[in-house]
Amino acid sequence: MDDNEFRERSDTALTKVAKWLEDLDPDEVDYTTADGVVTIEFAGGAKFILSRQSQMKQMWLAAGSHGFHYSWDAAGGLWLDDKDGHQLFPRLAEAISEQLGHPVEF
Repeated sequence: MDDNEFRERSDTALTKVAKWLEDLDPDEVDYTTADGVVTIEFAGGAKFILSRQSQMKQMWLAAGSHGFHYSWDAAGGLWLDDKDGHQLFPRLAEAISEQLGHPVEF
């Protein structure tokens, strides 16, 4: 994947996450966006960060004490973790659910 394609795909993912977060309760979770980053903040003070890593052509998720690195899988059209192959969006929903103490779905 070239730099332009990576930027388009990562921007699409970040926008999708931001739009999804708009539907969550703002008293429980808030978010901010910057160039290539979505920062998710929780009422208790915890913070998750989803960021574009252009040099590696990956999306990185820092969620609590866990860090995940996602690469684009062209065949499946998905961002997949480079260790165990799980998908970005369901894992993000799972991590947020754990933080909030109740389920949320992406």
